[in-house]
Amino acid sequence: MENKKVTIAGAGLVGSLLACYMAKKGHDVKVYERRPDMRKTTIDGGRSINLALSNRGWKALEGVGVADEVRKMAIPMYGRVMHSREGELTNQPYGLNGEAIYSVSRGGLNALLMDEAEKHSNVSIDFDQQCTRVNLETAEASFKSYSTKEITKVEGDLLFGTDGAFSAVRSSMVKTDRFNYSQQYIEHGYKELSIPANADGTHKMEKEALHIWPRGSYMLIALPNPDGSFTCTLFFANEGETSFETVNTLEKARAFFKEHFADALELMTNFDEEWENNPVSSLVIIRCFPWSKNGKVALLGDASHAIVPFYGQGMNSGFEDCTVLEEIMSQHGDDWNTILKEFETQRKPDADAIADLAMRNFVEMRDLTGNADFLLRKKIEAKFSRNNPGKWIPLYSMVTFSDIRYSDALKEGQRQDRIMEEVMAMPDIHQNWEDPKVETKILELLGKY
Repeated sequence: MENKKVTIAGAGLVGSLLACYMAKKGHDVKVYERRPDMRKTTIDGGRSINLALSNRGWKALEGVGVADEVRKMAIPMYGRVMHSREGELTNQPYGLNGEAIYSVSRGGLNALLMDEAEKHSNVSIDFDQQCTRVNLETAEASFKSYSTKEITKVEGDLLFGTDGAFSAVRSSMVKTDRFNYSQQYIEHGYKELSIPANADGTHKMEKEALHIWPRGSYMLIALPNPDGSFTCTLFFANEGETSFETVNTLEKARAFFKEHFADALELMTNFDEEWENNPVSSLVIIRCFPWSKNGKVALLGDASHAIVPFYGQGMNSGFEDCTVLEEIMSQHGDDWNTILKEFETQRKPDADAIADLAMRNFVEMRDLTGNADFLLRKKIEAKFSRNNPGKWIPLYSMVTFSDIRYSDALKEGQRQDRIMEEVMAMPDIHQNWEDPKVETKILELLGKY
């Protein structure tokens, strides 16, 4: 493979990982990041949303040899702990065989990947650089320094836009003929809060779990951190009767939490300060196509397929972009037109599928995790899967604990829905769910659907 001059716009999670992959292939890589270097300056808080690292992400990290380092900063979460309004707890394991997803700090992981990228002599990262212009024909890009206002024109063979949901590289592509683009804000936003550690540094709740307070149209979640704290996120409608619009003072917020999240509020010793100071942030879904132009410019990660965070797959799907691209590069040598065409054609259906799955999981988390029918369905599925491992992989396991394509997982999940609707309609299913007739019924329906 011929060495190329590669420009990457965006040194976030996907951009930093992509730089590692490109450097390993021997390319000369220049990365330009709009923000200051997070390793040297404090980035404004309140927007992190802790990340849930799962199989697809681990595979990508192993591909550049950093998985072991990341494991040192990650906390396994073996299941959900649901908190009722009365403070009662219900546990639901994530996997059938003790699998876990891993809570990891966005900033900590990003810094580690930047460090790893810079270990390569053929990688440089420049910060405070705003992408102001892109030439889609030549892969030339211009970057303006926030401090000096100087504009740098960067020539290269390839330009990758990994610059997030509001990508400057994509904005150049939007203006071209037959480029499809949609941007959808969901009705919910989020505010980040926290539960500090105990005085001795231990966690105030079960450490190895993702905590959920499901409340129908809204929810609170909490993910553990290595320092004993939890990062909490309230997902709440932006407008309406019960929303950020109406719960608009600290007094109202305290009263609301006391009524709906009392056990969490008791642990949130910084609630007042965080409610007042942490912003309400929006959640957006980005879909576009094509993802490449002229065999020279391409989009990866949120720049091409931003999704909502409810399946914990935003980072994982962006990391999987890197592994899929690397696999295709290995097949086609220097034929970048073929590489980028094949990449976008393969990944687009999967990006659309995980966007749909993420919204589906939002409804599941906020509405269903406290629902008796839902919990029973999960028990039946888990039992059947254990007894018939080749015939049934639960949808969550397909998405989170395998590298089955998202588009295939979505189709199989829809088939499973049709089967389980009939199973849950069986007479007295709550009393008879362990009856062998239930397993027989599922086997029969697998043949039908």
